[in-house]
Amino acid sequence: VLPLILNAAGHVRHDIPEAIQWAQKRHPQVEFHYAPHLGVSDPLLRILKRLLRQAMLTLDVPDPHTTGLVLLGRGSSDRLANGDVAKMARWLWEVSDHARVDLAFTGVTFPRLEEVGRDQVRLMQVIVLPYYLFTGTLIQRIGRQMQNLARQYPQVRFAHTRYFGFEPEIMQMLDERVAALRAGQGAVDLDALMQPD
Repeated sequence: VLPLILNAAGHVRHDIPEAIQWAQKRHPQVEFHYAPHLGVSDPLLRILKRLLRQAMLTLDVPDPHTTGLVLLGRGSSDRLANGDVAKMARWLWEVSDHARVDLAFTGVTFPRLEEVGRDQVRLMQVIVLPYYLFTGTLIQRIGRQMQNLARQYPQVRFAHTRYFGFEPEIMQMLDERVAALRAGQGAVDLDALMQPD
């Protein structure tokens, strides 16, 4: 079982393991192996850096020293999932020359994009990087939020990147997880995963 999921929230820590346990009881002759979710990794950081470079080229003044970044996660009630997004924001700050890198969420938890955007308007430019694998309702909401920020602060140039999609790094990560499981390595311990914090 390969979770094509960025952060270890409820689906990774409860829903999928419960489905696997149900399937194990129903099919005791079948061996199930559960690979880790995508998590925080250098391949995902490479994707963010590539998307950031593309967004910088759309700006009138592609200067990182006058450009703030907002890494925008989905948001979860799970502190570990939110922590993964925070960790990736920190990594992004460490490998870039941007004036500031902030963290925001589209729902469930805080801070929200509008609040962080207001904090960054002292800069000339702000780029929002959605930390999402796929399109959907929330990606459409991000587009509307970006339009609202641009109307509120016409003196600031806003840009945002697209969601990840099927980047080569993600496909390679999935291939590596399959290879590890076939070699008898890297399987997630369901019982340990489902223990309460």
